[in-house]
Amino acid sequence: MQKFKVSGMSCGHCVRAVTQAIQALDQAASVEVDLAAGLVRVQGNLDAAQIQAAIREEGYEVAPA
Repeated sequence: MQKFKVSGMSCGHCVRAVTQAIQALDQAASVEVDLAAGLVRVQGNLDAAQIQAAIREEGYEVAPA
């Protein structure tokens, strides 16, 4: 499981946007978003760079956690 610190997420829409962006690249990916902690956990076939790029495309700042 890969973990990322994501800043700028504040609501359910943010959770859906991040989840959908990652699952658009890997439909089978498991995405868990902890809104309060600003943490995103991803289990799937994508590498860290692909996940971070997908999150950045949605307008959030992201770094490995």
